[in-house]
Amino acid sequence: MFFGDYHLHKDAKLRKSLFWEYDIERIDWRRMREVVVQRVIERGRIDDFYAILNMYSLQGVIEAIKNISYMNKKDLAFVCSVFQINREDLLCCSSKQLTNPHWNS
Repeated sequence: MFFGDYHLHKDAKLRKSLFWEYDIERIDWRRMREVVVQRVIERGRIDDFYAILNMYSLQGVIEAIKNISYMNKKDLAFVCSVFQINREDLLCCSSKQLTNPHWNS
């Protein structure tokens, strides 16, 4: 696995700029796990990935990824490949769209 050595990066920290709209001192990191993991997937650097893996564990990150309701195609392909997750196991691939898409989307 690409991040298999995350235990060696205990000093990795999340960048505060990833959470610009939150008061970083008041974030409940456990309750907001899916938000944190999704933000790192969308905009994170490698140190941010190491930080969430150390914070939530590999299994915790995989569970959070499975519960994310939306991911773009690039991020979806990335997490399926890197974390060896089947697309069918992801909420964003199994939930139905509530509205019809526009004809040009």
